[in-house]
Amino acid sequence: MILTVTLNTALDVTYRVPELRPHTTHRVTEVTERPGGKGLNVARVLAALGHDTVVTGFVGGATGAVLRQLLAGAATPGDGTGATPGDSPEAPRGTITDALVPITGTTRRTIGVVDAASGDTTQLNEPGPIVATPEWSTFMESYGRLLREASAVALCGSLPPGVPVGTYAQLIREAHAAGVPTLLDTSGEPLRRGIAARPHLVKPNADELAGLTGSTDPLRAARDARRRGARAVAASLGPDGMVAVTAHGAWRATPPRRLTGNPTGAGDAAVAGLLSGLVEGAPWPDRLARAVALSAAAVRAPVAGEFDRTVYDEVLARVEVTENPAAA
Repeated sequence: MILTVTLNTALDVTYRVPELRPHTTHRVTEVTERPGGKGLNVARVLAALGHDTVVTGFVGGATGAVLRQLLAGAATPGDGTGATPGDSPEAPRGTITDALVPITGTTRRTIGVVDAASGDTTQLNEPGPIVATPEWSTFMESYGRLLREASAVALCGSLPPGVPVGTYAQLIREAHAAGVPTLLDTSGEPLRRGIAARPHLVKPNADELAGLTGSTDPLRAARDARRRGARAVAASLGPDGMVAVTAHGAWRATPPRRLTGNPTGAGDAAVAGLLSGLVEGAPWPDRLARAVALSAAAVRAPVAGEFDRTVYDEVLARVEVTENPAAA
């Protein structure tokens, strides 16, 4: 199974309005709620790809109870996990197992407001709950047990209050000791500290990579990030695709066209593509093509954690992957 860690889980609430205008009252035409946080989004995409996943992190309060209820509904194969227009009944489905650790604080909400006129999304993210020391100890005991069964682990998203900034570095070292490869997807100081623990792969976007290295050239910045400790770097370039720099080479993957829609969760879909390629032993060009195609297909889905399978199949067949030996 693949383990995803989301320390700052969220209940994702998406509002759709005809047109978003400041300083006015809006009538919401559609409301959706989904279990959220980056690692939970990754798990839902992985399940839609046929991989069994376990999600862990923290959950609490009334909002957390709703999140767990929705997650239970998404955990059974064949019920629509990650299903979107174009999904086939024969598509393989994995399971999602809830191993979230209860806390006394209340799980946060993230609010996405979709402007139907422009297709743009405005995102509002609440702060997470404070995690107490005994709650952290409980999580670490559970994490150690889960690592024994994991084929890979994804460490995703922001850190809630009360969790040290070097937490991801600690979790990476624990995974190394268990012989489990790690993917780190975070930003800022947690990314800087985490890279020093030598994760197998980091997946920043271009802005996060520039903030880490000071370079706005993605290939140069990815090389710098490898020198800082990451064994491989796959940097998302938004609608322009993705670049990867590894010990075995460097590549750039470009989608055939730009797609408009809701970009929330596109990066999480890319992480799912990279993780699935990792555990399947796919070559790097195939991993990148899958990640870019999933990212594009996620843009065409209404909410994070889903993707349009018809778009995915179409884009996957047409992604252009080029090698850049000089960048490795």
